[in-house]
Amino acid sequence: MELRNNYRRFAIIGGGPSGMFMFKRLIESGLENLDITIYEASESLGKGMPYSHTGANHEHITNVSDNEIPALVTSVEDWLHSAPTEVLKAFDITPAKFNEYKVLPRLFFGEYLSAQFELLIKLATKKKIKVQVHLNTPVEDVSDNMISEKVTVTAGESTTVFDAVIICTGHNWPLKNEGKIPGYFDSPYPPSKLARQVNFPVAIKGASLTAIDAVRTLARSNGSFYKNKDGMLCYKVHENSEGFKIVLHSKDGLLPAVRFHLEDSHLSNESMLTSDALKKHMQQNDGFVSLDYLFEWNFKEPIRKHDPAFYDEIKDMTLEAFVESMMDMRENIDAFNLLKAEYTEAEQSIKRRQSVYWKEMLAVLSFAMNYPAKHLSAEDMLRLKKVLMPLISIVIAFVPQSSCREIIALHDAGVLSLIAVDEKSDAKPHDEEGAVYHYDHNGEKSETHYRMFVDCVGQPHLSIKDFPFESLVKNGTLSPARIRFRSEEEGRNAMQNGNKQVEADAGGAYFLQVPGITIDDQFRAVDMYGAVNDRVYIMAVPYIGGYNPDYSGLDFGEAASEKIMTGIENAHRKANVDGQLSPDHLSTASGLK
Repeated sequence: MELRNNYRRFAIIGGGPSGMFMFKRLIESGLENLDITIYEASESLGKGMPYSHTGANHEHITNVSDNEIPALVTSVEDWLHSAPTEVLKAFDITPAKFNEYKVLPRLFFGEYLSAQFELLIKLATKKKIKVQVHLNTPVEDVSDNMISEKVTVTAGESTTVFDAVIICTGHNWPLKNEGKIPGYFDSPYPPSKLARQVNFPVAIKGASLTAIDAVRTLARSNGSFYKNKDGMLCYKVHENSEGFKIVLHSKDGLLPAVRFHLEDSHLSNESMLTSDALKKHMQQNDGFVSLDYLFEWNFKEPIRKHDPAFYDEIKDMTLEAFVESMMDMRENIDAFNLLKAEYTEAEQSIKRRQSVYWKEMLAVLSFAMNYPAKHLSAEDMLRLKKVLMPLISIVIAFVPQSSCREIIALHDAGVLSLIAVDEKSDAKPHDEEGAVYHYDHNGEKSETHYRMFVDCVGQPHLSIKDFPFESLVKNGTLSPARIRFRSEEEGRNAMQNGNKQVEADAGGAYFLQVPGITIDDQFRAVDMYGAVNDRVYIMAVPYIGGYNPDYSGLDFGEAASEKIMTGIENAHRKANVDGQLSPDHLSTASGLK
């Protein structure tokens, strides 16, 4: 195995959108003598799961528009002039019809992303950067050697050594009961499996964008949409599907909010806290970031400037009081009536190019929390999960208008209904088919057998035990994520009250175990001894959910790639300054800062 020492060798594992943003950062970094290898398990680059047939059918759409997409090589609007004719024809899109403010078919958007990746490869070639792409090549293992300070990637019969690896493997839905129990689906992906005619009610767990994906596919397989004489969208069930119904089981009986016009299309609001402000705050707060501090400065303060009337209503509210007020408003209105009202509000917002500012700031708060969330105390992390995230998950889903029209049409046709459930609700596999849903309804316990069940709660947060590259786990390169309690008493009480996620160390400190892997601010792996690894970067979303509560979407992938690039550049700079490594190396382990 020949190692070209005069090149800085990187492996990007996963060629979806996150891998593409990382590749773009590397080729624009100015680092010399780069040699980049990209491993992609599918047959094409750029699309990942959401924008390929693995995650979408023809009917599925994005919840972002061209003006909201982080900068790549060309915009969607510009790419249309060179896009393949067969692609434009398949989706009935032309430059003349295009609107940069409208959402796009997901499969069409995948073609755009794939074309952007190819343009980036051409740009890299012009810059004399070596690029190797391995399609249809799942990576089987990754191992790190502290002595040689190299990372080894095993794919098929090939074993290759790199200076650093960035793991961007994307979404993952482990199969638990699917394939064993007919009619039971652990996720709605790939959606082609749901394109089936049924003559009975279908249970869906959740009411998020993931659930809407399932609804759109099932609806088209069992009926058709049409417009009546007044131009309203309606739905009619096929003759052979008279018994077809969709029953959403939603926590607290809520539907997600509707996409509206964003004043800042990239959620990079100028009022957000700077890194220096956060550092200063942490120095004054025992090393922790306060959730209340984030709420005041990344949410309330921008609203004070842009929506003074709403600010006056909430200025004295605690985080809990604000969430309770917003949730009460939603819970006290029928979910479908609220959807219709928010649809009208969103239509006006888009028409006038005027934001629903408090909702936009909630999205900004969610986006801004990803960076410092690992520095919250365990007490605040528990508050975040229990109090704030339920509201965020509803309000910033940004359901596109066409999806709303279909949901309303299905409901008006008597096909789509919603049942409010609580955290104790559970759907257990039926011995023969589908699942039995257990939940409390109007104070009474209910138990309903559905011949078809689809779990649509979204990407699960996976643990270190689920991580696909065994050597990194076995060798202690990775460690389970956890967050320290600020108060030993609070930690002790939580443990004594039966919270099995709480543990104590030998020094008497208490920690809350959170999903996934320990990473630092540059997404570098942190080993079992607390040392940061400059060779292994984790941007695989299912495995970093404990430290990144709202980690999906293009904006997150783009922002994460910037922080990873900072880590790579710092490691390169340190190697040169210390003189411990030659300039063509990039890695060294350091203590956790």
